[in-house]
Amino acid sequence: MSFFGFGGGGIKVEIELEEHPERAGIVALDHPPTWKVRKNVFTSLKYPPGKRGLPNPSLAGNPAAVDAASATALVSPGGGHHNTYAYEASEDVEGKVVLFLPQGKKADHLGIKVQFFGRIDMGMGIHEGRPHYDFISLSKELVPPGTLYQAKTVVPFHFRNVEKEFESYRGRNVSVRYFVRVVVERKFLPPLHKEDEVFVQIIGKEPEVNESIKMEVGIEDCLHIEFEYERRCYHLNDVILGKINFLLVRIKIKHMELAVIRRETSGEGVATTSIAPPGSAQPAPAIQGVNADANILTETQTLTKYEIMDGAPVKGEQIPVRLYLKGIPADLTPTYDGVNNRFSVRYFLNLVLVDEEDRRYFKQQEIILWRKEIG
Repeated sequence: MSFFGFGGGGIKVEIELEEHPERAGIVALDHPPTWKVRKNVFTSLKYPPGKRGLPNPSLAGNPAAVDAASATALVSPGGGHHNTYAYEASEDVEGKVVLFLPQGKKADHLGIKVQFFGRIDMGMGIHEGRPHYDFISLSKELVPPGTLYQAKTVVPFHFRNVEKEFESYRGRNVSVRYFVRVVVERKFLPPLHKEDEVFVQIIGKEPEVNESIKMEVGIEDCLHIEFEYERRCYHLNDVILGKINFLLVRIKIKHMELAVIRRETSGEGVATTSIAPPGSAQPAPAIQGVNADANILTETQTLTKYEIMDGAPVKGEQIPVRLYLKGIPADLTPTYDGVNNRFSVRYFLNLVLVDEEDRRYFKQQEIILWRKEIG
């Protein structure tokens, strides 16, 4: 729900989106998706996903805990109550607009309309005078010009068969948003606006070809390693399995780390901009900044990092790799490639070796993520 405060004749407006949680194409989320990495990696275990507003079954028998959890899930910063749901792209957007007036009052208006937008918002400095681009813009008149007398007026709306070609995405420098906006036109006063966001997700298809990744890298006469991952493509709740073999070790390795990196590239013409190949086994360079020529901004995030080996390896040693994507303390998205020619999101596995002089040697390998289910 979303609210206007009283004003313009005392009108108070509430937007109620139809949620239909019983339908497979609408799933409750435990929080609005974000680009930020959660500091507490156990949050998803402490507050498992489920229908917001319903007590967690694990809290049964503790009324105080149930009340606290319900209050946390339901109360929004504005003091209203708001559930967060993910909608499959084929689902219709429907709901109702509720207009309230104080008892005995009336309010004149020049018409009330509802709009539905699909918008790509670009960050400052990466657009050429155009901070956002609307790829969907629909408008319907709900109430013609007139006067409201009732204390409560309910007006339904329904946007049918709207093609939602992109997923909702909240990135560091770019975002894709779908939202419903209600506009109340007023005489001699600016119109009142209020928005309510709709989170859209698109189920992908499992790649027909999903070959393993096997590469040999190293430094001549010093280090030679072979790493292998079972697949290149993974769904968002998948497990990455692999192994690392040491074929030649003549430098003193202190430990080895494996990190998952998200790289967001945004700007006009991003699909035609060449992307530098993953790094080789050498001291790690900076991989973040602005390409001034193409007006492209690249933002790199380390989503999680594990130490998978401690101590110096010997020739012939094999290190197993097992990484659960579901355990990453961030909201993973599918791999996006040149969305509307404005941004891309790619994921990499970054293997880092650290020697006793704290020199870092790394190798990056891109992986492809896809969405298997809504949620």
